[in-house]
Order: sequence, then structure tokens, then C-alpha cells
Amino acid sequence: MGNARDIQLDALRAIAVTMVLYSHFFAAGGSSFWGHIGVRLFFVLSGFLITRLLLEARAAAAFEPRPALRSFYIRRALRIFPPYFAVLGFVWLFDLEQSRGSLVWHALYLSNFWYALRNDWTPWVLCHLWSLSIEEQFYVAWPLVVLLAPRRRFESICIGVILLSLAYRFYWPVTATPALARDLLPPASMDALASGALLACWRSRGADPPRWMRLGWPAFASAFLMIEWFVPAPPDPTLEWAHWLLLQVLPLVPLMAIVAACSRGLGGTLGGFAELPPLLALGRISYGVYLYHPILLSLAVKSQPWIPLNVSQQGPGRLLVASTATIVVASISWVVFERPLNRLKRHFPYVARADAPQASHAGWFARAAVGSPDGRTPSLDLQRTDSRR
Repeated sequence: MGNARDIQLDALRAIAVTMVLYSHFFAAGGSSFWGHIGVRLFFVLSGFLITRLLLEARAAAAFEPRPALRSFYIRRALRIFPPYFAVLGFVWLFDLEQSRGSLVWHALYLSNFWYALRNDWTPWVLCHLWSLSIEEQFYVAWPLVVLLAPRRRFESICIGVILLSLAYRFYWPVTATPALARDLLPPASMDALASGALLACWRSRGADPPRWMRLGWPAFASAFLMIEWFVPAPPDPTLEWAHWLLLQVLPLVPLMAIVAACSRGLGGTLGGFAELPPLLALGRISYGVYLYHPILLSLAVKSQPWIPLNVSQQGPGRLLVASTATIVVASISWVVFERPLNRLKRHFPYVARADAPQASHAGWFARAAVGSPDGRTPSLDLQRTDSRR
């Protein structure tokens, strides 16, 4: 779409994937700090965008649950499956990092369970798929909630999911066993996804985030950075759990505030930065960048004898070579592979176009949330909003 809101959300995708690349290619000791924040930002964005699309569909006068659900799942499959399974096919063909034994789990979008059950990041070349598995698990269940649950209860449902996700974290001091499972099982990420959904719910009734969130998010961000940078993880399991809990929870409010601000459109210098063409271009291909980057890293490391820069270790050489290769491959994938498949989505609108006159009266959210003062049908705008999701 051509409005500032969705343009700037593309910029957030670019920032999120840049954090991941920095963490995996450059950060000393393979620090997961920026990568963790990038993934959490992706989750908040996904929860917001998917829920917003579904609420827009539900607001249309011609809305019917069954066709909307069918269209949602078909459109998700068109966007997500082709490059995802192309990566799995490539990994199977060349057995990168001896990954064939786990491919069934990844093909079923159970990567997070694979790594959690083994408490080990093997094979590492596919370890990033845990977050895509979380999102796919979310995509399976959440549309049923958004499209079928009573509308007046939806905000309470979002808050309930966030609270349940936070409560899940209190299991770990009981067992005193820090493990991958506490980060990789679905409840560990539902707070971020549901936080984005809550933003979409507020937007659906024309409300801003609460005042405490708009004014208080810098304090949450500062506390998070202070703990991350200056408070080392204690050796005691119970204290380590509290340290981990704070690092998981504190970023939520800043991330929600940032997504809310960009969804309305930042102005001034920040708005200009968020609309820089290179940033927007990276945001458009961010799914491919995230999906392909460990594969390109693996190939770069194998090609070290022919590469003059050091790509075998974290540092500027790895960041330059692997990032460049990843962006080139993701760009080609977008132009040749992903974008043509995305165009097929026009055959699967959320709401039947034949009811455009009625749909134009579906309420403030159906009009304002798509930035359409000229009365275009929600189904047309939904297609454009969803083109890169």
C-alpha cells in the first residue's frame, strides 16, 4: 500500500532482520541479544498485521467466516510455503550439516519442538526455523479466534493469552532447569504475538495504546538495556530465571509502542528515515533474507579457501560476505519466485468483491485502517496490505 503506515512497517521488518544478521554474522561470541530483539519484533509485527487483516475482513458487510478462513490459509500457503520448502529441498539435496534426519520435523513446522526436545541447536543450519514454526502454529489457530470469537470478547482474549504466556515462564524456577524449551515452546512467544494482536484490536475501535504505554515505554527499554548490558546472568538457577524473565518481558512494551507509532506513520526525521528506499527494499524481502541467511552462511564457510575475507568466524568479513550473498539471493527469490506467486492471492479475496457497495459502509475501521477515503472495497485493500505478509 502507498500510505505511511504500511511503508514504515516494512522499515521495521528491515530493522528486525538486520538485527538477526548482525547477531548471526558479526556479534562477538555469537551473542543472541540483537537477534532475540529482532525475532520478538517480528512476532509483534506478525500478530498486529495478521489480526488487522482479519478484523478488516470481519468488519465488511459481506463477511462470511468460512470463505474468509479458506482464503486466509490459501494466501498464507502461497506466501510462506514455496520458498520455505525450496530451502528444505536444497538442504535435503546436499545434506547440509547432516540435516536430513530432522527434515520431517521442519517440514511439519515443528522445528521448535525438535530443538526443545533435544535441548541442542543441531543441525544449526536450520535452527532459525524455530521462529517460523512458532508463527505457523499461530497462523493455524489464531484466525479461528479472530473470525469466530465474539467481537466484544476479543480484546479480553488477547490479554488472556498474554497473561497465560507470562504465567508459563513461572514454571521454570520450579524445575530449576534453564533449557531451550523455555524459549522455543509456543507459550514462550505467544505474549509477543498476542501483544501485536492487541494493538490491532485497539486500532479496530479507533483507540490509541494506553497513556502509560505511550509515555512509559522508554523506561521499560532503559531497564531492559541496563539489565542486558550491565547485569550478568547469575549462576544460581532461581536468580538466573528472574534475570531471564525480565529480559523476556521488558521489551514487549517498547516493541508495541514502536509498532503502534509506525503503523500510524512517523513524521519528521524519524519518518524520513523509516521511508528510505533501501530500508523499504530490505523490508520487502525480509522473509527471504531471514529464511536463506544460515544457508548462505554455511555455503560461505565451506567456500572459505576461495574467499579472501575471514568468513569462518564472527566479524566484518563474515557480515560483509554472508549478508551480501543473502540479500542477493533473497532479491532474486522475491523477483523471480515469491512476487509472481503472491499475485495469485488476488484470486482468493477475504471478502467477495461483488458486495463492494455494502462493504464501503462496514464502519470506520474498514475504511480508515486501509487508508481508503475513496470507498474502495476492503477485499482489494486487504490484498494489497497482505502482499508481503
